[in-house]
Amino acid sequence: MMYSPTTVPPPRIAHAVEGIRVRLRRLAQRLAPAPVGVLELAEGWMMTQALYTAAALGIADVLTDGPLPADRIAAVVGADPDATYRLLRALASRSVFAELSDRRFTLTPMAEALRADSPTTVRPVLMMLGHPAVWASRGQLVHAVETGRSGHELAHGATGFDYLSKNPEFAIGFHEAMKATTQLSVGAILAAYDFDRFDRIIDVGGGSGYLLAAILRAAPRAHGIVYDLDSATATTAQIFERAGVGERGTIANGSFFDSAPSGADAYVLKHIIHDWPDEPALRILHSVRAAIVPNGRLLLIECVVPARNRAHFSLWLDLEVMLSIGGRERTAAEYGDLLARGGFALRRVVATAGPHSIIEAVPV
Repeated sequence: MMYSPTTVPPPRIAHAVEGIRVRLRRLAQRLAPAPVGVLELAEGWMMTQALYTAAALGIADVLTDGPLPADRIAAVVGADPDATYRLLRALASRSVFAELSDRRFTLTPMAEALRADSPTTVRPVLMMLGHPAVWASRGQLVHAVETGRSGHELAHGATGFDYLSKNPEFAIGFHEAMKATTQLSVGAILAAYDFDRFDRIIDVGGGSGYLLAAILRAAPRAHGIVYDLDSATATTAQIFERAGVGERGTIANGSFFDSAPSGADAYVLKHIIHDWPDEPALRILHSVRAAIVPNGRLLLIECVVPARNRAHFSLWLDLEVMLSIGGRERTAAEYGDLLARGGFALRRVVATAGPHSIIEAVPV
């Protein structure tokens, strides 16, 4: 499904609603004794694993045609009936599934997002978040903070991207998860920024091509290239065809550390720079700087850390990338400094209705 920007609320309204949610959460925490509030936060790991288990077993798919008893669900997915009931009962207490009479369960809007065929599915993301290899790296947070090394390297003896290259099945799941996160954010990105002014757009590190396909649909006169390793672009051509942009979307394979296709007036990098510390990130920026036309635009799509500390998704994503791949989230000022060192000038930061921002820069 290609999301339309017309279904996305204005950023001001979306952020106001999110602010209300944050204040309500803080109120709930203040109403509980401090030790209870801390322990409630500490139980977050259990919710991650419960959602992962429901996704791995495909429970939401079993309920597509209507409510079923827990023992029937267990029989279909090949699980223990009592344990399945206890899992579903816990998830239903948080509105993931709903419990009816006689131990029957049904889908809720949140459970719909667990279905493999849902247009808003987050199942691939959950399959990554709860994957044993990822879970092992998360257990290294203490040592990651002590040493400054990535949790994945501490747990597995290899960086996250090296692990991807040596574990093809894990890599497939990773790329599916990245596609799913793009599906959730692309509507807000298209609503916030006008891509129709560009003639040639290159999505550097674009993987599946889902983002570029959506951009090309919104910019019908533009042509585009997804530039990534061949292992990341295995399904890109099919995605272009399904989106109806097969004649305008092409694929180029290579490493963004070495080069980027030349001559485009827009280079899009979504969640690429945040994967890396400054020095590797600068190598990527230098590749783009050598390729971009003089009046082109570099568009970094990232979660920008607020200048003043407040509740924001970027703060937790920062810990996630520190553990998984040794990367980091940055403030707008930090991006401005990094871009200047890479041969660009920060022009503006465009907020979207989601947690992402579009960091627009020009070559200097």
